[in-house]
Amino acid sequence: MHPLVTLICLILLALAINVPFGYLRQSCEKFTFGWYFYVHISIPLIIYLRIKAGFSWKLIPLTLGGAVAGQIIGGYLHRKRHGNQ
Repeated sequence: MHPLVTLICLILLALAINVPFGYLRQSCEKFTFGWYFYVHISIPLIIYLRIKAGFSWKLIPLTLGGAVAGQIIGGYLHRKRHGNQ
């Protein structure tokens, strides 16, 4: 597979993994253990996938951006569903 396609898939996977965690994070009080847990739990998996795909550390900002976008989308979906936008 072409490296660019692999990179795009990795970024989208980081986003998709973090949507449910962002949703769950929204129900926790800010800066509690649960909040930190939901923010950081996907990071080891994303690092593992990035290394297995053969990408260097230089692409961390791209995968991190996908993870942050997933957290934001998940939080938005939680707020929208529970009516506290």
